[in-house]
Amino acid sequence: MQITMLKAKLHRPKVTHSELGYEGSCAIDSNILDLSGIREYEQIQIYNVNNGARFTTYAIRAEADSKIFSVNGAAARLACPGDILIICTYAILDEQEALEHQPRLIYFDQDNEVVRCSNSIPSQPAAR
Repeated sequence: MQITMLKAKLHRPKVTHSELGYEGSCAIDSNILDLSGIREYEQIQIYNVNNGARFTTYAIRAEADSKIFSVNGAAARLACPGDILIICTYAILDEQEALEHQPRLIYFDQDNEVVRCSNSIPSQPAAR
């Protein structure tokens, strides 16, 4: 059996650019791509926290240390500068690989500075 698992998550970066006329994709600071293990041209899922839009595109490199998150092409209609995103990639693993798999989770502040890296998400407590 194969299982689709979270590979990487960029949690709450802010959109810096939205370029309708650009040739598609999502440009992400090269250092962030390297830190997260997301490859250039890899498929990414983007979840817009501000408007609930969910869409698929691919990652391209932006200048290192630029803190750029630019949503381009048709997807530019789904995210505006200032919007908060969650960007995820997934991997298909066999059962044995899934047992040992740990995703790369990168957390951002309001200035797109990395504030924390992790390999797990804390358990959600029951609502009271």
